[in-house]
Amino acid sequence: MFYALATRKIRSNLVEFTHKLDDIQSLNQKARAGEYELTAISYHAYPYVADKYRLMAAGSSIGDNYGPMVVATKPMAVEDLKGKRIAIPGRMTTSYLALRLMQPDFEAVDTPFDKIMDAVRDNKVDAGLIIHEAQLTYGKSGFHNVVDLGKWFHTAYGLPLPLGANALRRDLSPEVSTECCRLMRESIQYALDHREEALNYAMQFARDMEPALAEKFVGMYVNHYTVDCGELVPKAAQKLLDLGHEAGLIPHRVQVEFVR
Repeated sequence: MFYALATRKIRSNLVEFTHKLDDIQSLNQKARAGEYELTAISYHAYPYVADKYRLMAAGSSIGDNYGPMVVATKPMAVEDLKGKRIAIPGRMTTSYLALRLMQPDFEAVDTPFDKIMDAVRDNKVDAGLIIHEAQLTYGKSGFHNVVDLGKWFHTAYGLPLPLGANALRRDLSPEVSTECCRLMRESIQYALDHREEALNYAMQFARDMEPALAEKFVGMYVNHYTVDCGELVPKAAQKLLDLGHEAGLIPHRVQVEFVR
């Protein structure tokens, strides 16, 4: 998403970007303090940062009938997750919210997202909630898929599952906000139009991923929804967050607000 901005393929006379790499749970926490003017966040985090940020129309990662998975070392039914210890990548991630909505009764074990498979393999937990490329490789590693939360959400509500978004701080001027939105949209479109070079750039941040696997994984989450959220993504996001509030998982109802 950020390739064209990071390499200055796209430039602006008005704003300049300094890139900070971090995992999504850390970014969610930093957004609560309003640390960055523009940041990636989980949709689940939005109610906690809506006083400081608006969502950007460009930059969403959407699971369209696929998404985060719960995996285990042995076959399990969804019903078997009740009461189990499940490794999660963070309590403000959308994957955690979706899992709580589907199965409210389990013990969450906070685990760095890239250590979840190890925790499951070492029997430190009964199952793991995965949000990375293991969604494509868990079978080769001997794991079993218990549930795909993107499929569950689509089956239950007929909507894609909004996972991550870019957020823009509210205290920025309208001129700067508009420019940031333009640059973000153009950066994503540039990457889609120059897929190979953008992927080669992104590979330096990957964790020993094969290029073919990286291309497939990126293709799942950087697509037309990412260029512009349209009308369906806000509808899905509102539904997700309303469900979270109704279930007592989100303390207050929030109206999703996007800036273009």
